[in-house]
Amino acid sequence: MINKFLNILFPETCPVCKGPAKNHQTTPICADCWQTVSPYGGPVCRRCGKPLVSDVSATCGECLEDEPSFSYARSFGLYEGVLRKAISLLKYHNVKRLSKPLSDIILSLKMPEADAVIPVPLHEKRLRMREFNQSALLAKYQAKGLGIKLIVDCLVKTRDTAPQVGLSSHARRNNIRKAFEVRRAGMIEGKNIILVDDVVTTGATVRECSRVLKKAGAENIYITTLAQRMMD
Repeated sequence: MINKFLNILFPETCPVCKGPAKNHQTTPICADCWQTVSPYGGPVCRRCGKPLVSDVSATCGECLEDEPSFSYARSFGLYEGVLRKAISLLKYHNVKRLSKPLSDIILSLKMPEADAVIPVPLHEKRLRMREFNQSALLAKYQAKGLGIKLIVDCLVKTRDTAPQVGLSSHARRNNIRKAFEVRRAGMIEGKNIILVDDVVTTGATVRECSRVLKKAGAENIYITTLAQRMMD
């Protein structure tokens, strides 16, 4: 009844198939398009979750050469199709209501035992421009779903870095180096932390955040993201 009422007052067109979007839990994306969002089922690096061309090796070369500070990272799917569109609508077009259904698909992943959830932070300048942190919205619902604490005032971004899009893996690491710090380290000392972001490409950002959290005393750090973006 609520859906019917809202459809009469606020009819919307799905940006993917151009048909009517009648399910207001996932609008403006229609229910049929939303059902096509599926987890990635191919081989991945057991440490960073990066898709691998085969399952011959369980760990990617990058993790063998430069072991990350996090225990493991997992993404729900690939950054493509309807999932990519939904993330873009949330992140760049202020469609905040998509944060709940997107969080639900993260929670469909096998979750580790943890004490708290922390979002990858935005620099205050970028936060003022965007007016919200999409990773913090995802982290809020994830913490609620897991019944654990949400911490948003501990890990902070102290330097406004250049956009990561278009940079090589090496350039991304240099760009993000020393851009984060932990304040009130007692909140995470000895704790198992789930670090949440929307999309991971090379993993430079979550690697740097994990390094800082680990240095500040976190016990285990687990990365959960919506999607894995493949490098061009």
